[in-house]
Amino acid sequence: MPEDHFGERVAARYDASSADMFEPAAVDPVVDFLADLAGHGAALELGIGTGRIAFPLARRGIRVHGIDLSEAMVARLRAKAGAEQIGVTIGDFATATVDGRFTVAYLVFNTIMNLTTQDGQVACFQNVAAHLEPGGCFVIEVMVPALRRLPPGETVRAFTVSASRLGFDEYDVALQGLISHHYSVVDGNLEVVSMPFRYVWPSELDLMARLAGMTLRERWSGWKREPFTGDSTTHVSVWEKTTSHSGR
Repeated sequence: MPEDHFGERVAARYDASSADMFEPAAVDPVVDFLADLAGHGAALELGIGTGRIAFPLARRGIRVHGIDLSEAMVARLRAKAGAEQIGVTIGDFATATVDGRFTVAYLVFNTIMNLTTQDGQVACFQNVAAHLEPGGCFVIEVMVPALRRLPPGETVRAFTVSASRLGFDEYDVALQGLISHHYSVVDGNLEVVSMPFRYVWPSELDLMARLAGMTLRERWSGWKREPFTGDSTTHVSVWEKTTSHSGR
């Protein structure tokens, strides 16, 4: 079982520390995009967390089931109004299984990188394929590795600099690794959180999808279907299950 980096200390402040990501301007385009793909079917969220996307998607009448490793995060979800509409399985979303089949599965907000090995990411695609109906879609929102923005010889890039928060990504190019360091001032005290990730390229994700019996259907720079270009810093990619490949 992978290490849980979203324990009680992180979960207790997650919604507040990510408040801007809970605003309608950030949530509504995601839900519109996913609801369109789900149609009259069901949605599977990998890394459901505290339900930022699951709740508004369920309010659209879509059955949502989630998988998450963090019991602390899921406890926050279950304490919210309407939680009885959302099923949750505690486990590693690369391998955990749930009953039923889904028309869409999704990973948002860089969560695919929480799987810190290539084998784990490949297993995730295979697991998703096993849960999708034929013609179902797998959606990932993830950053484009910012290596072009690193000066020669440097390994650290700042992604947030403010009076109350500093954030730095530390790259290990040889191992395709990334440690994200967060320094926040909370109630006058400094809190430090560092989490490991494995950054992954769009073309690498496409190959993982092919191994699992899926093909790329569309790729955008954002949830409003902005064009994906060489200057895009994130991408939203959709792969379609086009065969009866079980993924297992």
